[in-house]
Amino acid sequence: MRREIINKQFDEERALYHTQNADIVGCVFAGPADGESVLKESRDINVKNCEFSLRYPLWHVDGFTLSGSKMDELTRAAIWYSRGGKIDNCVLSGIKAVRECSDIEISDSQIVSEEFGWKSAGISLRDSEITSEYLFLDSRDIALKNVRMKGKYSFQYIENLCIEDSILDTKDAFWHSKNVTVKNSVVKGEYLGWFSEGLTLINCKISGTQPLCYCKNLRLSNCETEGCDLSFEYSDVIAEINGSIVSVKNPKSGIIVADSVGEIITDDPVMECVGKVITRAKG
Repeated sequence: MRREIINKQFDEERALYHTQNADIVGCVFAGPADGESVLKESRDINVKNCEFSLRYPLWHVDGFTLSGSKMDELTRAAIWYSRGGKIDNCVLSGIKAVRECSDIEISDSQIVSEEFGWKSAGISLRDSEITSEYLFLDSRDIALKNVRMKGKYSFQYIENLCIEDSILDTKDAFWHSKNVTVKNSVVKGEYLGWFSEGLTLINCKISGTQPLCYCKNLRLSNCETEGCDLSFEYSDVIAEINGSIVSVKNPKSGIIVADSVGEIITDDPVMECVGKVITRAKG
C-alpha cells in the first residue's frame, strides 16, 4: 500500500525523513521552524504540485518524481546524492540545486541555479531553460536537447556530453572537456573550448572571441562563425566553415576550410604549427 500525504504543511527538521512508497501532493514545505532535510533518505516517492522554501529537501533519495512543483531561492542545495529521479514541469530557483546525483531526467522546467549539476552522472535536460554558472562542472554522461542556457564557465571538466537543438549563451564553455558533441545549436561564448579533447560541433553557429584554442582532436562540420578572431591557436583541428572567419592564428595541425579568412596569423609560435588554412574562393 502506498502512503498518501495530501495538502499538508511541514517546516520541522526532517519532517518526512525516510519516507517510503508515498505520494506527496499539494504540500507546502515552509514555515517558522525552518527545518532542513525534510525528505532526506526517502525511497520511491512521487512529489506533485508542492512548494518548497526549506534547505536540503531531497538528499540521499533513491527513486523519485518531482512534478508541477516549485523550489524558491531559499531552497538551497535541493537535490544532492540522489538517484533515479524524474523532474518535470518544475521551477528550481535555489543555488546548487543538483549535485553528485545520478540517473536524473529533467524536462519542461525553468531553472535559475548557480553551480547546477556538479559532479553528477547520467543527467538529461530537455525542453527547458536554465541560468547557471559553472553548469555541470566535472560531470559525465550528460545530454541536453532543446535547451536555452545562459551562464558562465559551463561544462568544464565534463566527459561524454551531447547537446542538440539548443542555444548556449555562455563564456569559457567546454574547458578541459572530453568527448563532447554539439549539434544543430547556437553557441555564444568567449574563449570557447580551450584545452578540450574530442570536441565535435556539427551544424552550429559559433560566435565570440578567441575560440577553440589548445584543443586536441577538434572537429567542426558545416558550421558558421561570427566575430571569431584569433581562432584555433595551437589546436589539432579539422574544420569545415561556411562563410568567413575573422582570423586564424597558429593552428598546430590539421586543415581549416572556409569561404574566406580575414587574417591568417603565423607569427611567433611557441611550438611547431603545421595546420593548413584553405579558402574556397582561392581554390
